[in-house]
Amino acid sequence: MRMVERGISETLLLDVIDSGETRYRDATHLWVFKDFSERSDNLLCAVLVLEDQLIVKTVMHHFEVL
Repeated sequence: MRMVERGISETLLLDVIDSGETRYRDATHLWVFKDFSERSDNLLCAVLVLEDQLIVKTVMHHFEVL
């Protein structure tokens, strides 16, 4: 539901995951983010968990890298 509210398609999410910049919090938790010039809401970010499979916990917009 949040992806629809934020105008993020599954194709766009896969683009972020496949070609975005990554920042690890620890060995299994990370952020993947990417700028899309056609969007006016800053970076799109996927919060991921790496376990036996890749889990997308949430997808954010208006993300800022600190």
